[in-house]
Amino acid sequence: MTGDIRETKECQLKDPMDLFHSGQVVKICAPMVRYSKLAFRTLVRKYSCDLCYTPMIVAADFVRSAKARDSEFTTNKGDHPLIVQFAAKEAQVLCDAARIVSPFADGIDLNCGCPQRWAISEGYGACLINKPELVKDMVRHVRSQIDNPKFSVSIKIRIHEDLKRTVDLCQKAEAAGVSWITVHGRSIEERHQPVHYDAIKIIKQSMSIPIVANGDIKTLKDAENVHHLTEADGIMVARGLLANPAMFAGYEETPFQCIQDWVDIALEHGTPFTCFHHHLMYMMERITSKQEKKVFNVLSSTSAVLDYLNDHYGL
Repeated sequence: MTGDIRETKECQLKDPMDLFHSGQVVKICAPMVRYSKLAFRTLVRKYSCDLCYTPMIVAADFVRSAKARDSEFTTNKGDHPLIVQFAAKEAQVLCDAARIVSPFADGIDLNCGCPQRWAISEGYGACLINKPELVKDMVRHVRSQIDNPKFSVSIKIRIHEDLKRTVDLCQKAEAAGVSWITVHGRSIEERHQPVHYDAIKIIKQSMSIPIVANGDIKTLKDAENVHHLTEADGIMVARGLLANPAMFAGYEETPFQCIQDWVDIALEHGTPFTCFHHHLMYMMERITSKQEKKVFNVLSSTSAVLDYLNDHYGL
């Protein structure tokens, strides 16, 4: 972490709220476990992504362990505006984590949406939508302890079956000083069911802070439709960007230049092979035949992947 971070001190941190005041829909890369790391953020920023999140980091581990800090958080001077997403259940722990990253990032986000069993059993993620007073307390604490007024504090939530409870949660967070709220339009139990964009619209109409819509957005056309349906101020994309990191720039499928850019960036950042390869598997999903996938997906070294790309695509 340190080498990259030292470089960041020379750069100007940004105010993410400027994006929401620009009059344009803010295009956002979601926090993705293993995937939304520095190299991938560098790639999507080349293709019209306005704002990037880190993968979710458990705040308690991050505060306690230098090893966790080094492995979980890397950035550089081009990696802005940047939001660090934390899983937390105690206000002071979240504050301590926020204080550590505040010289190097533009804001933090509290994860109130992760539906995975381990997170919920630990008191993290989506179970927080049922604890509005705790969420309010955490937001207020960070607000009062970080000196930089431009440092954003946001939350990412799922919705309740009873939407009144979600609106109440959002209003409490707004009263505590939250900068914006990202709404994944599904409940904790829902996985692949249709996203409730109508619910996101109701939340948007109940609030005076920016609302970001999230869920099942695969193309720029989808993003435009969801904006139209929800009136959201921003659109957050996860899997759609994995499949096509150039999506926000209007490409229907991953262009070869984007694949070339990923190879260059990943090699420059020393991206571990598994991550390097997985990203390529996602990017090439729509542009390779079943037969090609069978060969490409079992390659087991960076040199084998580079040879394959050179032989088949001249990359």
